[in-house]
Amino acid sequence: MIPAALIEALAEARHVCVLTGAGVSAESGVPTFRDAQDGLWADYNPLELATREGFSRDPALVWRWYRWRRELVAGVVPNAGHTALAELAGMLPRLTLVTQNVDGLHQRAGSADVIEFHGNLFVDRCFDCGRPGDAADEELPRCEACGGLLRPGVVWFGEAIPSDAIDRAFAAAADCEMFLSIGTSALVYPAAGLIDIARENGAVCAEINPDPTEQAASVHFAVAGESGRVLPELLGLLAS
Repeated sequence: MIPAALIEALAEARHVCVLTGAGVSAESGVPTFRDAQDGLWADYNPLELATREGFSRDPALVWRWYRWRRELVAGVVPNAGHTALAELAGMLPRLTLVTQNVDGLHQRAGSADVIEFHGNLFVDRCFDCGRPGDAADEELPRCEACGGLLRPGVVWFGEAIPSDAIDRAFAAAADCEMFLSIGTSALVYPAAGLIDIARENGAVCAEINPDPTEQAASVHFAVAGESGRVLPELLGLLAS
């Protein structure tokens, strides 16, 4: 059950900041990083597939794996939770959506100006100069600007979150009147710091997750359930 006080706080908020994690995408059938280690790929260490060092050692292997991931993600569709968040943005004065997911499903559902903490699976950039590129179907695509190898545009282990994403997300968390943590444990920093900043600046904080996280005891509202069920219900109550 969604508390009436949560709906009231949402309706009164001038600015809502939302953080989504892997749980939202999992409802669409997107495998998590570890779930994807099946079959042929079970023999490889994720650090060989998602680090700069692994890419330098065997870029062809990394590209084969990421193209496989792209095919998997391209075959799924946004779920009711994705759609509800896009609709919610149209019902509020301001909504900032921050996601830890790289699948682009929020954008496909209609959300605009999504802050992607970990990049995007379908974007390519140069390993050497960082410029954007287009890998097309080449086994080892190269940058048109410098000739370096292109790489998937996601944040790998050991890499920093893009400074623009950090700055915009933290500014939104400090400014919002309500913060929603959805489908994420909100324990891994720097993303976990967003809810701390929102709470310190007086925002009403809520989590929506099938199972309560360690944050549940410190937020104002903890709603148990999948986002694809809870968010459409929340929209219905907000509209009424």
